[in-house]
Amino acid sequence: MEVTITTGDVRGQVEKGVAVFRGIPFARPPLGELRFAAPVFPPAWEGVRDCTAFGPPPPQQPSPWAPPAADRAGESWLTVNLWSPDVGASLPVMVWIYGGAYRSGESGEPVYDGALLAREGNAVVVTLNYRVGMEGFAQIEGAPANRGLLDQVAALEWVRDNVAAFGGDPGRVTVFGESAGAGSVAALLAMPRAAGLFGRAIAQSVPGTYFSAPLAADIAAVLTAELGLRPTVADLADVPPDRLVTLVESANAKMPSYEERWGPVAHTVTPFSPVVDGDVLPRDPWSALADGAAREVELIVGHNRDEYRLFTQMERSSAERADLLLRVFAPGLDYRAAFPEAGPALLGELVRSDWLFRMPSLHLADAQVAGGGRVHAYELTWANPILGACHALDVPLVFGNLDGGMGRSLLGDPAPPGAAVVSADFRRRWTAFAAGEGPGWEAYEQGRRLVRLFDAEPSVVAYPEETSRRLWAAHRFGALPLLG
Repeated sequence: MEVTITTGDVRGQVEKGVAVFRGIPFARPPLGELRFAAPVFPPAWEGVRDCTAFGPPPPQQPSPWAPPAADRAGESWLTVNLWSPDVGASLPVMVWIYGGAYRSGESGEPVYDGALLAREGNAVVVTLNYRVGMEGFAQIEGAPANRGLLDQVAALEWVRDNVAAFGGDPGRVTVFGESAGAGSVAALLAMPRAAGLFGRAIAQSVPGTYFSAPLAADIAAVLTAELGLRPTVADLADVPPDRLVTLVESANAKMPSYEERWGPVAHTVTPFSPVVDGDVLPRDPWSALADGAAREVELIVGHNRDEYRLFTQMERSSAERADLLLRVFAPGLDYRAAFPEAGPALLGELVRSDWLFRMPSLHLADAQVAGGGRVHAYELTWANPILGACHALDVPLVFGNLDGGMGRSLLGDPAPPGAAVVSADFRRRWTAFAAGEGPGWEAYEQGRRLVRLFDAEPSVVAYPEETSRRLWAAHRFGALPLLG
């Protein structure tokens, strides 16, 4: 199957009744003179470009779930993939932004295969690559901030200009993402550059980490000092990308020693986040949405009940460890009084779930309502026996890819009874929302705070994490500062 786009002809293939195109470049490779630069649209090509294989991932540690990167060698990291049930139609478009703590992730992971979502939801599903780690988010002098976010904007501009050729309606675009992908969605809602590129958004487990420019600059200086270099384009342009990946992996273990300067960021799994730089991202998402920046964009936002359990399975718990976590992540909040039955392990899980994902997501819903926008809120409470309703469990459920890679890791093999039912519910709700029909439950309002629970028996209830909500009611999420 061949389609003509703005840069030339592309060839895809039909798989199980869905037209699939993989690895279409939306920007030139960001190397050489374009290293650390904003994305630049690719030149046109002659003939028909074969687009049946995913492009290479952006530089990062190998994923345990994705096909080996060596099988997809090359420099064209910035590519999109599309699944269309009808290239002659004008269907709603769903653009997925992957997670990975802003340091990893790629659209070639099998869990992001959009075939089932496209076929059942009668929508064009688009996935994209964006730069991560040092390439995408480090604060580098002489380079624009938030290059990973700029890649996402460039991909959305590509969708605007080309998706009609694949059967998509450029006037009905929904962006959706999880974890760092949800944080990216929240950032896009606050970015003037992204205005008008989508009309609906779904943010699954929004991280609360957005850096101030001084904090991001200090982190970059510490990282590059390991190489005896400064965080400048002049110093880093000739350092191979893989070398910077190795640098970050080795430096990550030293992050806790910077607590006095970086605060809670020093106790997270990543030194990268979007930077509130005053230009690409002028304001943090909560303040921007509260002032009406995205009031015209209908939003779904939510989180999983047991977010941080994914990361705590191998941890040692103790009263001293709980003391540290409560001091770092929730100073002044009395978690022990609020959760008197919780032991050290559960306290550590709760405070990090709240600080990193649950409360940022809830407060984003509150901000959208305060700004005059419409929002629907949810919580995933369906759980597997070991990890509960943990972080990222929603990803295989949303795409319906339950039996391989990430799905197998999070759900087990085989997936527990009920997983397919909850998965089908997610797909119906997400695709109906993208089509403009709404997700099928009441909008969230600050007075009522109605939230849909995704479970074996779904329901709409008052927000169920009321104890945590009250603890964090006076907190204001925003750009994290450099402390010293």
